[in-house]
Amino acid sequence: MSTTARDLRRRLKLLVGLGLAATLVLSGVYRAVHDDAARLAEASSPGVLAVDTARSSLLLAHEAVPESGLEGAGSGSFHTRVSVAHQALALAASENVTGIEGRRTLQTVTGLIAVYTGWVEQAHREPAGSPLRTAYLHYAARVLDDPDTDQDITGRLDLLREEQMAVAEKEAALGTWTAWALAVGAVLFAALCAALVEAQRFTRRRFRQVADVPLLLATVLWAAGAAVLAWHTAWTRAGAADALAELRGEPTGARVAEAGGSVAGHLADVGARAAVSDLVLVGGVALVALTVSGLLPRIAEYRPRRPR
Repeated sequence: MSTTARDLRRRLKLLVGLGLAATLVLSGVYRAVHDDAARLAEASSPGVLAVDTARSSLLLAHEAVPESGLEGAGSGSFHTRVSVAHQALALAASENVTGIEGRRTLQTVTGLIAVYTGWVEQAHREPAGSPLRTAYLHYAARVLDDPDTDQDITGRLDLLREEQMAVAEKEAALGTWTAWALAVGAVLFAALCAALVEAQRFTRRRFRQVADVPLLLATVLWAAGAAVLAWHTAWTRAGAADALAELRGEPTGARVAEAGGSVAGHLADVGARAAVSDLVLVGGVALVALTVSGLLPRIAEYRPRRPR
């Protein structure tokens, strides 16, 4: 008795199972990689650079305050740089990279900047050469940057940056579970392709056809789709690594803006690639349906002969 119908059904079940499993795993990996990269581009990187901007602006503002006070250095220069620092801290708070603890740190830093500015302005009100002016500037310098403690402004910003970078490092890394899922997805895809090729050979041998067009088309589209996913994923991973390298450089002054431009370039279009995650799932299901359309007619047209 012929076993063709049973063999076709067995292959159909295998192809559907492998196709759905590969679709779920590969779409999950694609989404994980690109969602993390999108968060790195849209929140973590701007947050880190905002902290760099605030720190650098405050140190430059302090350089504009010599022992003689604000005169000569230009009060506009000092206050403008402090204002830039405030704007950068507001941006860092809006990015919310490290959650509530980070917001608390930024609130504390904002308060300390007010204390620092108060000491500088108090020094400015004292006559030149006054011991009080020197003392007030000393107090201001300690609030801004005291190397003996991490409770000063720059110390708190440095600690916040370390926490932000830990988040960015995690988003740029592949991750253990994602790496395992990627390996499983690659195995499933290889098994699926092998099963598709074997099914085509089986149908060609049993039905005397040159090729089963739906199966052949499904095989080609699976291979093309996987190649596109692999290319996008590698592109995104490389961009995230390059962006992270820029952030690790701890830019200061004008280099902050340059680093921001480089990071934006490395992570360009990541959001657009992340947005197609749902299409990966839909495309995989469509290819499974195409695979089914290649075998169901064969099962339907084959009728084993009944004994008379």
